Order: sequence, then structure tokens, then C-alpha cells
Amino acid sequence: MDKRTFTNRLVVLDTETTGLNPQEGHRIIEIGCVELVNRRLTGKRFHTYINPERIIDDGAIEVHGITNQFLEDKPCFADVVKDFIAFIQGAELVIHNAPFDVGFINYEFSRLNSQTGTVTDYSKVFDTLTYARKKHPGQRNSLDALCKRYGIDNSHRDLHGALLDAEILADVFLLMTGGQSSLLDEGQGRQEGAAVNREIKHLSADRPALKIIRCTEEELNAHQQRLEAIEKAGGGCIWTQ
Repeated sequence: MDKRTFTNRLVVLDTETTGLNPQEGHRIIEIGCVELVNRRLTGKRFHTYINPERIIDDGAIEVHGITNQFLEDKPCFADVVKDFIAFIQGAELVIHNAPFDVGFINYEFSRLNSQTGTVTDYSKVFDTLTYARKKHPGQRNSLDALCKRYGIDNSHRDLHGALLDAEILADVFLLMTGGQSSLLDEGQGRQEGAAVNREIKHLSADRPALKIIRCTEEELNAHQQRLEAIEKAGGGCIWTQ
């Protein structure tokens, strides 16, 4: 496990924008966040598209595929800011190239009023790009490069998307900082190369029946959309065959 101590609650965050520089008036058009508690995905997410009230650069559209027409009926940042702050407050944000995303969020905050403050008034920030450069000096450390290095399948990532990239970054973060906590060890992180306790524990014969938790219709639809995205990426999807 990485020696750095993280808070119990992490929020992996990514944004998509109209361009590269908020100082030129560029705005956020999508925010995607996934929650980790004790190094486990909880299933809680914050995801929204945002009407930037300006035109998106052609170069940005080529990266994320989000068009001006698609965003016409979406809420403005002011409409979602309270829910966004509520989701990130008290957490440590995990962001790849954090100055970019934090700079845009702070710019959006500054457009509202002087009482909103900045990102660091609500959360700590951990930059996975800075960490990766220290861990892998002299190597490529883009999100795609890290996926390849850590064996994470991102073949369905044809275009950038805030929620998809946040989900991928969560996998990268867990592996890069020491691996995901073992499901067998009550949340205790497993160190690289450490032996795993494989003692068999026999369950009592009179134990209560296991509770069956069934997925919701929304979760089924999200799962089907992910399978279709993998299939469209051309790599083939074994779960649809």
C-alpha cells in the first residue's frame, strides 16, 4: 500500500470543457464523479451535463464529441452547483491533471458570487498525474498509458467522457497506489507481494439465508449500454455472445 494516508472517502472526478483555458472564457460542459469509501467503489455517482452558455471549440468537440445542440436544454452550472458541492464536500478529490479541472471549477465558482470560495474550501485534492510522474519517471503517464501499464481495459473509450474517465481513473488509482482492498480481509489493504490468509472458515448450518439483492432497471440499462459500447469499440464483448 502506498505510504500516503488518504481519507476514508474519496471522489474520483473528471470534467469536459468547451476549450482549454478558463481565462479565455471557456466553461465546463460535463462533470463526472464516482465515490470510493475505504478503497471500494460505493456505486454513488454525481454526473451532469451543463449548458456552458457559449460555443464549444471544434477541437474540443473532436475530443469529447459533445455538441452545442446536445447541451441546449441542459442546466447551467448555477443550477447544479449546490448538488455538486454537497457531493464533494469533506472528500478527497482524485483527479488526473488536477490543475486543469480545479482551475475550471474555481472559475465557475468565481462567476457565481464571492461566497462560493474555491475547491479547496470543500475538499482536499490528489493529482494522479503528479503521482504517476514520480512513480514512473521518464514514461508516458496519460490516462491511456496508465491503463496499458496496469492492464486496465479501456477499449470502449473512443471519446473522452467525464463519467467514463472518472470510472477508469478510479481503477488506475487503486492499482497505482497499492491495489484494491481485498474483499476477504474486511477492507484492509493488501500490500504488494504480501501473503493472503486463505484459512477456510466453516459456516454454521443454522445460519440465516443469504439476502438476494437484485439490480434495478436503471442499473440493468446502464450495464447494457456499457456492453454495447464495448461491442461498438470493435474488440468483441463475450457477455453478449
